[in-house]
Amino acid sequence: MLLDQGFRVIAYDRRGFGDSSQPSCGYDYDTFAEDLDKLMTKFDLRDAVLIGFSMGTGEVTRYLSTFGSERVSKAILIGVIPPFLLKTDDNPEGVDQSVFDGIKEAIVADRPSYFTTFLENFYNVDKLGGGILSTARITDEAVQVSWNIAVKASAVGTLKCVDTWLTDFREDLPKINVPTLIIHGDDDRILPFESTAKRLPELIKNSRLVVIEGGPHAIIWTHADEVNPEILKFLRQANEKTV
Repeated sequence: MLLDQGFRVIAYDRRGFGDSSQPSCGYDYDTFAEDLDKLMTKFDLRDAVLIGFSMGTGEVTRYLSTFGSERVSKAILIGVIPPFLLKTDDNPEGVDQSVFDGIKEAIVADRPSYFTTFLENFYNVDKLGGGILSTARITDEAVQVSWNIAVKASAVGTLKCVDTWLTDFREDLPKINVPTLIIHGDDDRILPFESTAKRLPELIKNSRLVVIEGGPHAIIWTHADEVNPEILKFLRQANEKTV
C-alpha cells in the first residue's frame, strides 16, 4: 500500500525472528532500540516515519526516548504495548503476572501448540475467521502462514520476549515529541485496549487515537481497509514537532 502511494519503505526483522540472526541475548527494549538506531544510522535516514506494530511499538517508543527525533518526523503505533502492561500497585490497569507466567509455561511445554492458540487470539479467528476470503476477514491459509513464520523464530527469543512485554514505558512516553498516530482494536485479546492504547493520549503529546471497532490485535490484516486510510491521511498531514 505505501509503495503504491510513492513512499519509500524499509522493513526489518527483529533479532531472533524472520531472517535475522538468532542470538541468545539482547531481548530487551534497550537493545531493540539500539538495533533500530544502527539501521537508521547505516542508511542515514532523515525525516523518517517510524511505524511499529505490537512489540514494535515499544521499539519506536524506546528509540524516540533514547535517541531523540533528529531523524524522525512522525510515529505510528499500531496494536500498542505501552504504557505498562503489568498490573502493579501503581498500575492497576495492567494485566496480572500470572497471565505471563502461564504464557511462558506454555511456550516451554509445547511451543508449536502455543503458537496455534496465540494466533487464534491474534486474529480473533472464532469471530473473524473462515476458509473463504469473501466471507471472512482472515482465512485459514493466512493463519497457517503466520504459524509457519512464528515456529521458525528463535526458541530462546520467543521465550525471552515475553518478559519484555512487561517493560515500563511510562517515563519514555512524555519524551516523544513528534506527531503520533495510535491505532488499536477494541477487541484486542493480546494487548487489551483498556490496559494500553486507551491510556496513551494523555501520555503522548500531539497524539491521536483511532479505535477500530471489533478489531483484534492483528488489525493490520483483518481491518486493513480501515487502518490503511488512517495511515495515509496521517502521513500526508503537515508536520509539527512539539517541545
